[in-house]
Amino acid sequence: MPDSLDFDSLRPKSPFMGESHSLWRTQLRRFIDREIMPYVDQWDEAGSIPRDLFLRAGAFGLLGAGYPVEYGGTGRGADYDWHHGIVTSEELGRIGAGGITAALMIHGIGLPPVLAAGTDAMKASLAPEVLAGRQQISLAITEPDAGSDVANLQTRAVRDGDVFRVNGSKLYITGGCTSHWLTTAVRTGGPGAGGISLLLIDANAKGLTRNLLKKQGWWASDTAEIFFEDVEVPAENLIGPENGGFYGIMANFNGERLGMASGALSAARACVEDAVVWARQRKTFGKRLADHQVVRHKVAQMVQKIAASTAWLDQCAWRVSQGETPVADLCLLKVQATETLEFCAREASQILGGASYMRGSRIERIYREVRVNAIGGGSEEIMRDLAARQLGL
Repeated sequence: MPDSLDFDSLRPKSPFMGESHSLWRTQLRRFIDREIMPYVDQWDEAGSIPRDLFLRAGAFGLLGAGYPVEYGGTGRGADYDWHHGIVTSEELGRIGAGGITAALMIHGIGLPPVLAAGTDAMKASLAPEVLAGRQQISLAITEPDAGSDVANLQTRAVRDGDVFRVNGSKLYITGGCTSHWLTTAVRTGGPGAGGISLLLIDANAKGLTRNLLKKQGWWASDTAEIFFEDVEVPAENLIGPENGGFYGIMANFNGERLGMASGALSAARACVEDAVVWARQRKTFGKRLADHQVVRHKVAQMVQKIAASTAWLDQCAWRVSQGETPVADLCLLKVQATETLEFCAREASQILGGASYMRGSRIERIYREVRVNAIGGGSEEIMRDLAARQLGL
């Protein structure tokens, strides 16, 4: 158990992190403490983040961290590896308002398919705008009848000369009301995974309508229902080969799950930090909460789960950095991390009591966002089943 119980000490030391990771953490924390932390409650209640935050994050280098230098990013290598990415997710998770992170970093799932399989012209025109914060891009996959079962999606794109005509709908699209572009999964062929393609669609195209959905958490990030009615998309906006989009979608999920696990464990550490501060100052029955054995045991168990889960996170990130694709581990890590978050949010709430139920509390925000972490990027049930199949069961 760490000697102290603040946010930083709750992160087990990693053999994969060195001076450059510490420097990036310090720089990023200064940016977050200056540009985001003072406004968290305000933006959460407002249901959005200010437009100029994207520009400030772009100028600082947050949006371009890990992306190709030729498009305005930092590049990926010794100066920004997978563990630098974990540092980024951890520092954003410390905010304790997942909607702010989801809104600001939505390009993290919308842009990679374009960079991986898009044309040179597409990448050159779009990526610099996104990484500078001038435009946003969302990923549009989920449908009313197809969530984790991506191979069953029904939104159809039919080739008509030099355009595709798109009809159908998408649901629960993060950033869908405010993004300028949608990396959209469509059916261009027959049933199943082999008939799916990716299209880059202008979110303001004629025939495309967007409705804002209200939700339990992630208030600062808009979530949309999107309808396509004979939306014309230039054929040159096809991302990768026609009917070859499924595996690009699946590959994108691996990085997303690593990031979600990092953010979940960071939020869990925030819960412990706030619970410990409260337990040390709050008195019941003539002594501090921290002096009651039952409370000390709660804290010890939270620390135990965070330490074990973070060690697995570090190992998975290292394996990815070595060129592996440990799908089963990434799936189970995501489940482990979100279960740890759920446990810590609950126990921290118990320690704070009524104070944790009041708006403006970091634990209150985190608690109502537990479910989106457990469901988004692949639900617990889907993750376990996919892991089992990867293991040969």
